[in-house]
Amino acid sequence: MKKVTGLQQFLSPKGGSDKPKQDSSNLSTVHSVGSMASSVASGNTIDSQSTGPSPGRRVKGVSHKFNVKTSTGSNPVSLGSGNNVGGSNTAITNQQLLKELPALRDSPPARRESLFIQKLRLCSVVFSFDDPSSDKRGKDLKRQTLLELVDYVNTPAGQKIFTESVMQDLMACINANVVRALPPATDDFDPEEDEPVLEPAWPHLQVAYEFFLRFIVSSEVNAKVAKRYVDQRFCLALVDLFDSEDPRERDYLKTILHRIYGKFMSHRSFIRKAISNVFYRFVYETERHNGIGELLEILGSIINGFAIPLKKEHLQFLVRALIPLHKPKCVGLYHQQLSYCIIQYVEKDADTAIHILSGFFRCWPWSCSSKQVLFLNELEEILELLGADQLAQISKTLFVNLARCLDSDHFQVVERALFLWNNEHLVNSGCLSRLNAQMVLPIIYAPLYKNSSGHWNATVEGLAQNVLKMYMEYDLVLYDKCSAAYFKDEEEKKKRAANVSLKWAIVENMAKKQAIAVS
Repeated sequence: MKKVTGLQQFLSPKGGSDKPKQDSSNLSTVHSVGSMASSVASGNTIDSQSTGPSPGRRVKGVSHKFNVKTSTGSNPVSLGSGNNVGGSNTAITNQQLLKELPALRDSPPARRESLFIQKLRLCSVVFSFDDPSSDKRGKDLKRQTLLELVDYVNTPAGQKIFTESVMQDLMACINANVVRALPPATDDFDPEEDEPVLEPAWPHLQVAYEFFLRFIVSSEVNAKVAKRYVDQRFCLALVDLFDSEDPRERDYLKTILHRIYGKFMSHRSFIRKAISNVFYRFVYETERHNGIGELLEILGSIINGFAIPLKKEHLQFLVRALIPLHKPKCVGLYHQQLSYCIIQYVEKDADTAIHILSGFFRCWPWSCSSKQVLFLNELEEILELLGADQLAQISKTLFVNLARCLDSDHFQVVERALFLWNNEHLVNSGCLSRLNAQMVLPIIYAPLYKNSSGHWNATVEGLAQNVLKMYMEYDLVLYDKCSAAYFKDEEEKKKRAANVSLKWAIVENMAKKQAIAVS
């Protein structure tokens, strides 16, 4: 019996679970290269959704005709026709490809490269998973071959096979398995409530992604040579695949695209533009995309590496792509990642806070209390980084909108806004400190006083009273001045309301007299 590797044992139908994993908000925790080898051996990297044979059983030669298709690049060819697989100059039929091959580890070193290419061509055969019970032997053969490739390149010695002579066939195999048209989105699909539609071809697709990830992160791969094969067209196809409903696939794509961005410097600008185009289409056209959160996770790491001063291109990306992402109704699905990207910009250049806050309040969801609470969380982080120069330029807009939040009919919005005064940095040295009391208190006094004198929610009432007390201790003269102005305004409002009521009463009397005269 053939010796079974740890990877094959874990990927057999007996072990693991095929439930999608939860996405991590920190990209560095996803598929860490240092832990991938140990994860494969321990059964944490690849799940057990498999149509393969039991551990240790070799798949015998396949003699019948399979109902499958192959792809050279992106053009599928039905099984049985001669096709040019992997860029070879010799037409090879799929029946010849789908045959049992000797193990790489058992072959002489001189034959391993040619055998490796044969196995890549075998794995370029694409099966239909519409009927899980069809062509099981062919699917098993391909999966076992993919697993063998992953296991072989999982060692430093095995990665030496990543030479230029295999790259064309390797990318043809990856394109055949990974690059594809996604199924149309369901009209009534709600990502917040509905379960995602999982990819039926995942038993093959997952191992193909894992194999390609090993290729990208390998130190044996020459980036200058590989960029001719991992080209811009392929990067664009990967970005398009982020719309997949399967969270497991988006998780792999996130890691792979981030590694490509780090390895191939010539592709970086193109990848950023491709991602921004996805955002434009999402914000201004569809408001539907499954991978916005994952793309923002990649961008969070990219923005962290921007040089100072920021380039004009990077500032345009902030204004045109990131800030408008606050507009869509489903912003709650990716707000944590978006907020992280925004904060990265402010940390790089404090002047960006002016553009951010101006656009921020234009997108403010005044009609949705739950989103307002999210936005107030983000606002607090921005205010912690706001300098005196930036505050001077944005103070009026900031405090007027803050007063509107304090005057909200929803107690959670008011409560979250009042919690800003619990932030020691903002109160001691930030925009809410004693130094800025002259700007803040005249604008926010009215809603503060109303909330402090009889609000139905005891927490809101107590917080408002504490804020007023704090400003009273800061500057009693200013406090008395604001209080007098508030009561004066209230008296004028009452007079105006009385005048309006009087005029309406006169109109009603005139109407009654006219009605009597007509009758």
